[in-house]
Amino acid sequence: MADLATLQARLIEAETAYHKLLTGAQEVEVEHGDMRLKYANSVTQLERLLGYINNLKAQIVAAGGTVDGLLRSGIEVDLPG
Repeated sequence: MADLATLQARLIEAETAYHKLLTGAQEVEVEHGDMRLKYANSVTQLERLLGYINNLKAQIVAAGGTVDGLLRSGIEVDLPG
């Protein structure tokens, strides 16, 4: 199994690819180990990519990491009053 940082980087790449497919990109590539996988905008391909994303999340949790908030960062708002 890959180290935690590698798994998290792969997850971010896969989620970005999934987003691109959902928002109209025709085809995206995702690196998976030594291979590059191509996904096209079809239901089957979206399901395969989502399966890959879920597998990565499971590996991250098994390695002691967390999958919540990988793509989000907190912001602080200071309101007057």
